Amino acid sequence: MVKMEIKGLLMDPVSNMPVVILRDASDGVFLPIWVGIFEANAIALEMEKIATPRPMTHDLLRNLLQELEARVERIVINELKDNTFFARIFLTRGERTWSVDSRPSDAIALALRARAEIFVEEEVLEKSKSLRVDGDPERLKKWLEEVNPEDLGKYRM
Repeated sequence: MVKMEIKGLLMDPVSNMPVVILRDASDGVFLPIWVGIFEANAIALEMEKIATPRPMTHDLLRNLLQELEARVERIVINELKDNTFFARIFLTRGERTWSVDSRPSDAIALALRARAEIFVEEEVLEKSKSLRVDGDPERLKKWLEEVNPEDLGKYRM
């Protein structure tokens, strides 16, 4: 597994869809994951430390886990199948552990709130190199290399 950090959240200028950019801190490998608008909003709210008047869904999940004295140990993006990423949330309570299936966007939103580490299986990173984006994987690579670092830190709708 490769430990990743959230490098940014931005809009793909071609598909007009939000993209979470994960980055391996040690060697700079990027992993873009396209997410839904509502999941992107949940991630952005936590990245920007914006408080909402009532708990949002991921806040509720975190609060429930806290009340149950369970904690999110880590999340792992563990599979890429048919251009769809899959994730697992690893929870502990006392001596007991659970692994729960999740969409990566929900796992990331919860990990941010729980201050949990984010990992990606090496096999997923290898498979993601062959992802086709509008028929041109080189275009995405070039876009990630040329994107302004300040743009990666802010999410704009």
